[in-house]
Amino acid sequence: MKRYLLWHNPRCSKSREALALLAGRGIEAEIVDYLGQPPSPARLRELLRKLGGDPRALVRFKEDEAKALGLKPDDERSPAGWADLLAEHPRLIERPVLEHGDRAVIGRPPEKLLELL
Repeated sequence: MKRYLLWHNPRCSKSREALALLAGRGIEAEIVDYLGQPPSPARLRELLRKLGGDPRALVRFKEDEAKALGLKPDDERSPAGWADLLAEHPRLIERPVLEHGDRAVIGRPPEKLLELL
């Protein structure tokens, strides 16, 4: 059986809610410490592929760091360009994100994770 990977920030309430939601369903997800061990651009390209859709959904545009970089939701970049940027600035990665097999979902709200269970 494929494992569940949770991109988790323990300081984030939504991320903690997601972890509790999974635990309440008996799912022990492997934690991805994307802040302590920033992912490579290749790993982020893989995650973006699994998420499908617009890569900007993975970007936290309201963060001070995003504002300092001049990032805006209407910025046009390729998925690879977003992956490069997020690898360099992992605090801008939206969380929580749950991966399972070839799929992933952003847990905003945390109940969105149920799509993969």
